Amino acid sequence: MPPRRPTVFACQECGHRSPKWLGRCPACSAWETIVQETAPARRSGVGARGAGRAGTGAGEAEPAAERFLDLSLEASARVACGIEELDRALGGGFVPGMLVLLGGEPGVGKSTLALQCAAALAERAGPTLYVSGEESKTQVRLRGERLGLRPKDLFVLSETDLEAVEAEIERLGPAFTVIDSIQTLAAPEVPASAGSVVQVRDCALRLLEIAKRRSSPVLLVGHITKEGSLAGPKVLEHIVDTVLTFEGDPQHVHRILRCTKNRFGPADEVGIFAMGAAGLEGLPNPSQWFLQDRQAGVPGSAVTVHREGSRTFLVEVQALASRAAYGTPRRTTVGFDSTRLALLVAVLERRAHLELAALDLFVNAAGGVRLSEPATDLAVIGALASALTRQPIDARTVLIGEVGLAGEVRSVPRTEERLREAERLGFTRAVLAARDAERARSAGVEPVPVRSVEEALARLFDLRPQSSRPRPQAQGATAS
Repeated sequence: MPPRRPTVFACQECGHRSPKWLGRCPACSAWETIVQETAPARRSGVGARGAGRAGTGAGEAEPAAERFLDLSLEASARVACGIEELDRALGGGFVPGMLVLLGGEPGVGKSTLALQCAAALAERAGPTLYVSGEESKTQVRLRGERLGLRPKDLFVLSETDLEAVEAEIERLGPAFTVIDSIQTLAAPEVPASAGSVVQVRDCALRLLEIAKRRSSPVLLVGHITKEGSLAGPKVLEHIVDTVLTFEGDPQHVHRILRCTKNRFGPADEVGIFAMGAAGLEGLPNPSQWFLQDRQAGVPGSAVTVHREGSRTFLVEVQALASRAAYGTPRRTTVGFDSTRLALLVAVLERRAHLELAALDLFVNAAGGVRLSEPATDLAVIGALASALTRQPIDARTVLIGEVGLAGEVRSVPRTEERLREAERLGFTRAVLAARDAERARSAGVEPVPVRSVEEALARLFDLRPQSSRPRPQAQGATAS
C-alpha cells in the first residue's frame, strides 16, 4: 500500500504553504484564500526533475558552473513570428527556451492570437505543437479555417494529461509549443483538480524545465479572474520569463497586448491589434485609426497624445455636461479614472471658477482606449470646459500636460516624440507646459506654453478661428 502523502494548506493567491489552516495568508495578507491540498510527490533537485523522462537518464552528468565571460550568446538569437505587434511586445521575438504567459479576459482573443502565432512560427521556425485542453482538434481546425490559416508543420493535440503532453513533445520535438490553457492541464501524480494552486504550479514548473532543456519556446495561455488578475497562484508569474496581458473591450475592435514582465527585454512594450473577420491584425498606425471618426468643430472634444509603453498615438477625449436630473450629480467615465476626474473637476471649480457642482459630467476616451497617464489631464480639462461653454477647440490643436491641485500645468516626459506624432497627423499647435515648450522648439508643431489651467483655457479658446467663436455667455448657463 503506497504511503499516504501529507496534506498542506496553500494560498490560492500567492502559493504560500502552511502546515495548518489560517484565515489570512501571512505572505500576501489575503483573507480566506488558504485551502487544503495534498502535497505532490517530492522530486530531488533540478537535475532530477526530469527523472523518468527523455533526456535525463540515470547516468547523465550533473550540470557544472561555468565562467560568466565564457558563456556563449550564439544560441540566444531571437525568433520572430512575423506578427509585428506581437514581436514588438516581446522585445523582438521569442528567445530559445523562453516560457511566456499570455493572459486576458474571456473572448478578448487569446486563443486566436495563440493560434495565429503558432501558425506563423510553423512556417518560419519548423514543427509547432498546439495543445488545446478546451477544444477538440476539429474545433481548432474550424477556427483556423475562419482565420485563413493553412500551415503545413502545425500539429494539434487535444489533451489535458500533462504526461501525455510531455510524451508528445519528446516524440515530435517541436520548435515551438502552445498550451491553451495552463489551467486545464493536470499531472496524474498530483492528487488535486485541474486549475488548483498545486496543479498550476507543478505543471508550469515541468513545462519550464522542458523549455529550458530543449531550448524551445513555450507559450502558456492563462485565464483572468473576475478581479482582473491572472488565475492561479501569484508564483506562476514569477516562474515564467515573460507575462503578456491581452486587453480590450469586446464592444470595440482594437486590442492592446501589454508586456508586464520580460526577462529578455523591456517590460513596457505594447502591441496594438484590431479584431476583424480574418483574426487579429496589427495596427502600425494607431493614431490614424483612433481619430478616423472624429468630427472637428464639435464642443466637448479635445485631442491628446497618449503613450502606452514605447508607443505614442493620438486619442480623442470627449466630454459632456448636462443638468443633473436628480439630487446627486453623476460623474461617469469610460476609459478614464473616475477618481482622477473628480480631482480635475475640483481644480476647474476652484482655479478656473467654472460651475460644475450641479452638473452631470461624462468623459469618454474614444475608440475604447484607456487613458492611464497624467499627461492626458489637460485634454480632459479642455474637453470639460469646451462642453460647458459650448465653444469648440481648434481642430488642429493637441493638449499635453499634467494638472496639479494648485491648478498648475506640469511637464510630461517624451515631449518631442509626442509632438512629432502630432505633426505626422497634421496638427499644427500644441498647448503644453511652459517647461516642455522650451525643450520642443525644434519640433514642427507650434508650442503654446501655459503655466496654469486658467491660462490654458484662455489660450485654447483664443486659438480658434474668428468665424467659429460664439458670443460670450454666462458661466454654467449654457449647460443643457
